[in-house]
Amino acid sequence: MTGRVRQWIDAIWLPAFLCAGLATCVGIGQLVESDSTSVTLTEMLIRLGVVVGIYIFIGNSGIMSFGQIGFMCIGAYATAWATLDPNWKQIMLQGLPHFLKDAIYPFPVPMLMGATLAATVALVFGFPVMRLSGIAASIATFAFLVVINSVYSNWDAVTAGTSSIVGIPTFVNQWGGLAFACVSIVVACVFQRSQIGLMLRASRDDEIAARASAAAVERVRLTAFVISAFLIGAGGSLYAQFLGILTADTFFMGLTFITLAMLVIGGIGSLTGAVVGTVAVTLIIEILRGLEGGVVVAGARLALPAGSQEIGLGVVMALILIFRAQGLVGGAEVPAPFRWRGHSRAKE
Repeated sequence: MTGRVRQWIDAIWLPAFLCAGLATCVGIGQLVESDSTSVTLTEMLIRLGVVVGIYIFIGNSGIMSFGQIGFMCIGAYATAWATLDPNWKQIMLQGLPHFLKDAIYPFPVPMLMGATLAATVALVFGFPVMRLSGIAASIATFAFLVVINSVYSNWDAVTAGTSSIVGIPTFVNQWGGLAFACVSIVVACVFQRSQIGLMLRASRDDEIAARASAAAVERVRLTAFVISAFLIGAGGSLYAQFLGILTADTFFMGLTFITLAMLVIGGIGSLTGAVVGTVAVTLIIEILRGLEGGVVVAGARLALPAGSQEIGLGVVMALILIFRAQGLVGGAEVPAPFRWRGHSRAKE
C-alpha cells in the first residue's frame, strides 16, 4: 500500500466509521417503527452534533467552556424569528426588524442565519476572552451563558421574555439529525488535522512551548471558538425545529450539564469520545426515564423518584472521573485498519 493511499485512508477512516455507525443506529430505529424511538434518535443526533461542536473548542484547546450552549440559544431564537407566522410575530415580537417580522424564510436560510449570528457573537465575545487561560477563561464563558440567558429571558419585544414561543414549524427528523451530526464530525476531523488544529492542541499540551514555536495561541483559540459556535448555532436551529416551542431556560444549566457530561464521559480529548459519550449518556437517560415511569416486578410497581435522571447522570460522571479520568475511550480515536496490518508485519 503506497504512502499516499495510506494518508487518504487515514484521513477518511475516522469520519466514515463514526458516520456509518450513526447511520446504522438510525437504520435500526427505522426497523423498530416506534415514535418514541424516532424522537429519541433525533434528539440524540442533534445533541451529538452540538457536543462535537463543543469538542472542537474544549477538546482541542483544553479550556473548559461553560458558555457554548449560549450559542445554541442564539441559533434557536434566530430560527424562530425567521420561521414563525408573521401575524404572530407582529403581535408578540413587535421589536423585530421588518425583514424578520413580516416574512417567513424557507429552510436552510434560518439555519444559516442562526449559525452565522452565533459565530458573529462568538467572534466579538471571543476576541478579548481568548487571551485568558484556565479558570479565568472558564468563568468568563460561564458569565457569557448567564448574560445570554438574562437577555433572552427579559427582552420581551424580541424574544417574548419568559413566555414560550410556539408555532415553530417542526420538520426535523432523525435523517436531518443524522446529516447534521455527520457534517459536524467531518468538520471536526478536518479541523483537528489542519495546521490551526495542530497548533491549538500544541498550546493545550504546553502553551509556553507553543508560543516559543511561534504559534499564535489567541488566534487559533478564537478560530476554534468561532467554528464551534457556528456548528452549535446550527444545532440550536435544528433543535428549535425539532421541539416547535422555545423558552430561554431550555438553553441554560440543564442542557449545559448534559452536553458537558456527554463529552466528559466519552472522553474530552477525542472526537470518538464525543460520539461514544453522547450515545452512552442518551442510553443512561432513557433507562432512568423508563425507571422513573415505573416497572412491574412480581406484581408490584416500582419507580424511581422524580429527578433520578440528573442524579444518576451525576453519579456516572463522578465514577468516570474517579476510575477513568480520560473517559470511556481514554482519549483515543478509532485506528485506521492499515495500521493494524503494518503493525503485524513489523512484529513478524
